[in-house]
Amino acid sequence: MLIKSWRRIGLPVPLLLALLLLAAAGRAAEPPAPHEPPAHEPPAQVRVTTSLGAFVIEVRSDRAPLTSANFLRYVREGFYTNTLLHRVIANFVIQGGGHDATTMQLKPTHDPVFNESGNGLQNKRGTVGLARGESPHSGNAQFYVNLVDNPDLDPVSTRWGYTVFGRVVQGMDVIEHIGETPTGAMGPFKSDSPLKPVVIEKMEIISPGQATSPAPVTPVNPPSPETILSPK
Repeated sequence: MLIKSWRRIGLPVPLLLALLLLAAAGRAAEPPAPHEPPAHEPPAQVRVTTSLGAFVIEVRSDRAPLTSANFLRYVREGFYTNTLLHRVIANFVIQGGGHDATTMQLKPTHDPVFNESGNGLQNKRGTVGLARGESPHSGNAQFYVNLVDNPDLDPVSTRWGYTVFGRVVQGMDVIEHIGETPTGAMGPFKSDSPLKPVVIEKMEIISPGQATSPAPVTPVNPPSPETILSPK
């Protein structure tokens, strides 16, 4: 096959340059190929292994991003290992994750997290929320699981609520079993504490989902010894 030169075809050089520039401009004006949307990442899941069995929490980072990141940071750091489920109230909640199971003292925590109770997630049976004190933005490490629907913990126009950031997706029978344990005064707890300690042996992320990027570790501050966070 013969390759003809532009001169032999008879095109003047200025016209040839103009045609080349027009072709290049046309290619630049073409819209870029559409990108494939990123695959939906499933929510992170955390397995909580206790002395009475295990349950799994699905963490809703899409609805409570600050609270979820805070919770998953404590999980990654191993903070919850050998802590107590120190508060059990039948037909209300079980609560824990802040007191050392050996000393029964509160463990040092990171700074409190902003209250995200207006995220649309309600305190329904089996949902998981962040415990706190009287201040709406005082929640840190302790969490609770609703044993029943608790609408009184949801926000209203005149007050903050308690942030729901997950739900139990496996092991609700374990939650109900813990909710039936005999309670009373135990150590520093004046009431509602299991008479036989219920210990969180470990917590681990079993489905990374949106928890693939570790949160930065920041210095911890010791809490007041009198502080017992409570959803109610």
